[in-house]
Formats: sequence, structure tokens, C-alpha cells
Amino acid sequence: MPRPTSSSTLGSLVLIAVVIGGSGASFAYTAGWLSPDQLTPTRLVAALAPPSGPVAGHRRNHAKGICFTGSFEANGAGLALSKAQVFQKGSYPVIGRFNLGVPDPMAVDGAARVRGIGVQIATPDGQEWRMAMINPPFFPVASPQAFYALLVASGKKDDPNAMKNFAAVHPEIGAFGAWAGSAPFTESYAEERFNSLDSFTFTDGLGADHVVRWSLVPAAQAVSVSKDDLAKRSNDFLEQEITQRVAAGPQRWTMTVTVAEQGDPTADPSKAWPDGRRTVDVGTLVASKIVAEPDGPCREINYDPTVLPSGIHTSDDPFPSARSAAYAVSYDRRTAEAAAYPTHGGAPQ
Repeated sequence: MPRPTSSSTLGSLVLIAVVIGGSGASFAYTAGWLSPDQLTPTRLVAALAPPSGPVAGHRRNHAKGICFTGSFEANGAGLALSKAQVFQKGSYPVIGRFNLGVPDPMAVDGAARVRGIGVQIATPDGQEWRMAMINPPFFPVASPQAFYALLVASGKKDDPNAMKNFAAVHPEIGAFGAWAGSAPFTESYAEERFNSLDSFTFTDGLGADHVVRWSLVPAAQAVSVSKDDLAKRSNDFLEQEITQRVAAGPQRWTMTVTVAEQGDPTADPSKAWPDGRRTVDVGTLVASKIVAEPDGPCREINYDPTVLPSGIHTSDDPFPSARSAAYAVSYDRRTAEAAAYPTHGGAPQ
């Protein structure tokens, strides 16, 4: 996607500041570089909080969500890339979570630019594959250090040059600004394409490694919704819509794995890989039942992207390990605050 022209740069920076700062930083997934001399998980999690502070008992980001159960229907094609049992042809149970990139569990659905999905797939060999994906096609910045700097810049509401100065050092954010300003909103979680963005390594049965990214491509036809129409919808329309849609019939996404070629930026999730890369459709994610989060099976799951089965491991991408450390801090805090959870709402009953 092209970067904004000079005439649109200021508007893009304002939009980015709103998306990042106003939503409590919609990219908790990128969690930051955890060098003890520069940044700790505790500092990173603190930076994700809105000005009023975190909502006790809830995830520190992507706080608004709704659970689903279903299955991953593997077609066997993934075995060409990974020996993981999850790719052997068959059906494997899934506990998932649709969510918004906001720190407020009572946020207005139509105001959130970033939508996400958490997925946990279990296999008979006792292993799990957990993933946390979002709908942008790339991250706003190239490194965990830059992500933390972005949080700091977007939080400086009294400094009109903060985001401009940040963008001068991190020009890659222009592509995200273009996406945030032009990509259509859909009317349903079921119509979203969710992307891993981070790179991982699949190891096949012969011991060969393949660096990959993956996406969940919806079977449902996307219906664009204007901002004016979004503003007219209820605060919880996404949760209400997906509940009704799944009650009428299971919803499906094809898991498409893209394989990197020599020279592709595997450690930089702000850069999309070129078109024409090999892709393999490895199976179908099926959402069969929606459950409100307060009583749902996803409530206590930490969708740590480093929980991986044998045959999948992290690559040179630094983000997954950073995300894992920050997720752990968030998980510990919200579970310690469990008594406060019911008093702060959550998914509508």
C-alpha cells in the first residue's frame, strides 16, 4: 500500500494518534523490546493503559471481547510445511475470542479501527497452538522499540509535534496511516480477514524449515459500512451481530499460510511480503457457538503467541517473545483482580 503524500501526512498522523492513543494502543500484540536496560513488560503494559487507568479484572488491551467455540478442520496440506499434528487431516477443538483493540470493555464497537481474534487449537497429543491476530495487513512500525516510542508519542496530547517527530524517525508508519484512513469497515467479525503479521518457522517431517505468516480468510462476503452508518449502530453491534449470525449457522475462515522467499523481511512486520509468494490453504477455522465472555471458556485464556506445538517455532521476528512477556504481566494482573471483573461489565449477557 502506498504511503500518504506530503499533503496528507498531517491528517494521517492525527488519525494514527487517535487509533493508537484513543484506543489505549490497539497493538498490544507488539508489546515491546524487553531489554532490562531499556524496557520491561511492566513499563510496556503501563503504557497501554488509557488516561483513566486500566479497567480492573480485564485484559490490559483488547479488553472488549466475546468467546466462541468451534473447530479447526485440517485438510492435510499443511504437512508439506510442518510436522505439527494440527495439520494432519482431521478436526481439532478450538476456543476463540473475537475482540476489539481497545482497553475499555464498554467501548463503542463502531469506534474501534482494529478488530482481532484469539485462537487456541488443541490436538490429541496434548499440545496447543495459540495465536492472536488482527485485521490490519501490517504493523504500524518496524521494531518493538519503535512501538513503545509510538505509545509514548501518541500519549503526548499537549505536544502537537509529538507524532510528527515520531514519523520523521519512523516513516514506515505512513503505510499504516494510509490503511487506517482508507480501508473499509465491515459489518461483522465474520467478514474480517485476520492476519498473523509476525513471522514463524514451520519445520516439516524432513527437518526443513519454512518461514511463514498466515491469515484467516473469511468465507462470508464483506459488506462495507460507512462511518455515518457505524455511528448509528448500537454500542455492541458487533457482538450482537456475530451472536445472531453464528446462531443461524457456523461461520468459516480458510487458514492460508504464506511462505517467505530469500530476502523477505521476516523480522519486520511493518512490511508486507511481495505478491506471488507461495501460499498453502491448510484448513478451515469454524466458529460454531458464541458465549458471552463472563461465563465463556476464553475468559481465562492467555493467547500467548509463543505457545506452539512441535513443528512450529518462533523465527527471527522479535515481536512474539516480547508479546509473550507483556501478556504474562497483563494476565497476572487481571487474574489478581478477578473479584472486580463483574463490577466493570464485559460482554453483554
